Amino acid sequence: MTRQFKADLLLFMITVFWGASYVLTKMGLGAFEPFNLTALRFIIAFGVSAPVFGRHIVKADAKTYKYAFILAVILFAVFMCMTFGLEYTTASNAGFLQSLTVIIIPLISFTVLKQKIERKVIAGVCLAVVGIALLTLDTRLQVNFGDLLCLLCAALFAVHVVVTEVYTRNVDSVALGVLQLGFVALFSTTFSLAVESFTLPGDLMSWIVVLALSILCTAVGYIVQTTAQRYTSAIHTGLILSLEPVFSAVFSYIILKEVLAPKGYVGAAVLLAGVLIAELDSGKKTAGKTKQTDSEKMM
Repeated sequence: MTRQFKADLLLFMITVFWGASYVLTKMGLGAFEPFNLTALRFIIAFGVSAPVFGRHIVKADAKTYKYAFILAVILFAVFMCMTFGLEYTTASNAGFLQSLTVIIIPLISFTVLKQKIERKVIAGVCLAVVGIALLTLDTRLQVNFGDLLCLLCAALFAVHVVVTEVYTRNVDSVALGVLQLGFVALFSTTFSLAVESFTLPGDLMSWIVVLALSILCTAVGYIVQTTAQRYTSAIHTGLILSLEPVFSAVFSYIILKEVLAPKGYVGAAVLLAGVLIAELDSGKKTAGKTKQTDSEKMM
């Protein structure tokens, strides 16, 4: 079993967790304000992971802290878009729109890293646009504000994946993953205390939701992501994470009883078809082809 295959299995595992995170976040917003929920999620995630990986944090150098801070700024923006977006759209829609990450990653790679985009990726982008229209436009041809925030979330997370791939080539990936959790906890707590009434979970269900988001979706999720991306490319990571909306839709149906409108199912199918086309094309690329070049260009 190769290192890349092991990394792919780990990324698949956190894809399941992140698919469930849309439903859990939607549930959490019923009891907490957005910054409050994000603060609790990352405080607990950092509190759980820091003692376990303390040795890595102690040995972290200034470059690791710098990279972790940059990643945390991007990740904080991702979570704000997703959390506020979920207040205005469904968990199912949010999950499908997040799948656009796999399309956006090659576009960023082309723009920033000057990597060539194949024709199949372009075709996938065109299909994705049609799918998004069917999924998000209402009868008045208007886009829900929450859908727009989720689209922005997908773009920002694509940036996060690409930057993570580059940074993990140069520093301890475990320390990088843990420290970014700490920075996001600091950012969200500061905002929550400034503009909200920070509270702790008041009942068992709230604790279950917060702990699941904190430990599985955040602590495990983002430490595994940064570690696994040492052995695979940003584009390949995006391919695996494109399965996220599938799990999001399943969890949304089972827990929240959310059902898409008929044109929504058609849009989701077209969107996933576009993603699949991009996956089949991008899957030809290997992590080894871009490791040194990408790192040099982003430094």
